[in-house]
Amino acid sequence: YDNELPVWVKQTAQNMGYTIQPKALVLLVDAIGNDLNRLYNEIEKLTLNLKSRKEITEDDVEEYVGISKEFNVFELQSAIAQKNMSKAIKIIQYFDANPKAGPLQLVLPAIHGFFCRVLMIHSDSGSKNPASIIGSNHPNAIADHTAAAKNYSPQKTQQILLLLHEYNLKSIGIRDAGSSGADLLKELASKIML
Repeated sequence: YDNELPVWVKQTAQNMGYTIQPKALVLLVDAIGNDLNRLYNEIEKLTLNLKSRKEITEDDVEEYVGISKEFNVFELQSAIAQKNMSKAIKIIQYFDANPKAGPLQLVLPAIHGFFCRVLMIHSDSGSKNPASIIGSNHPNAIADHTAAAKNYSPQKTQQILLLLHEYNLKSIGIRDAGSSGADLLKELASKIML
């Protein structure tokens, strides 16, 4: 199952004697999907190119697998969290020019999951430990979620989740006249950042 892929990739890398950084792990899983043979081959390719190092980084994934660390769903989430419309539009345009880099069917669930975690941060304001809420100690992930919690109220976060549902329906042709994925993402980003 898709939700088991990160654990499988991490375990596979460990079985080969390597560790993988959390952001590199998610980049790899999001780009490849649930094709286990291809994931295994990409991990093997990464380990062969590391030489004496024992940790797979996001730079390694970018260089050897061909996934951009500048134009990916995490950077789009970050741009939205910081209300940086120009950066969000650049990333969406990159997705439009490189459909495999950011297919709408992967981007929308990722953004939905991001804002679900932001809503959890809002509802658990007494904890003051966003890392435990979001399930990651990665500084960038914590910074993005914290920025989004500051920039979007709990009510706005709930509205965003409803918007994401609406745009998910549009992406499969319900209540939409055939807009491109990039057009839907641009429209969605602008409505989120209003």
